[in-house]
Amino acid sequence: MSGSLNKVMLIGNLGDEVKMHHFDGGGCIGRFPIATNESYTNKATGEKVSNTEWHNVVVKNKAAEVCEKYLNKGDKIYVEGKIKTRKWQSEDGIQRYSTEIHVVEFNFLSTKNDSNSNPNLSEDKSVQTKDESDENNSNDLPF
Repeated sequence: MSGSLNKVMLIGNLGDEVKMHHFDGGGCIGRFPIATNESYTNKATGEKVSNTEWHNVVVKNKAAEVCEKYLNKGDKIYVEGKIKTRKWQSEDGIQRYSTEIHVVEFNFLSTKNDSNSNPNLSEDKSVQTKDESDENNSNDLPF
């Protein structure tokens, strides 16, 4: 084992609709933000404090199509994946960075379609994705 782990698990609400990008070869990527909230009471003031963190989520191919079809802004989702940082140069020549969660598995916790009793959405809303770039990496642990 290499001694490192890159794994993220989040439960949050979609901050926007799934934005799709389709490629010439037939693949696609879906992107959407999710918000996670943390609340605590400030011991000094007794005031309730709430913090929101925003996470950029990326899903690929079939998983992206499923998310686009069933998820809407405000829906609650569980995502599991890896943190990846992208670097690019903006139009004004400035180096930009974006930290993203590349999804390996997700589970719809509540969707607007739930209230409509959508028969096309299976009871088990958990989906595992297969990242083509990881095909050569074995996920088998030696113990």
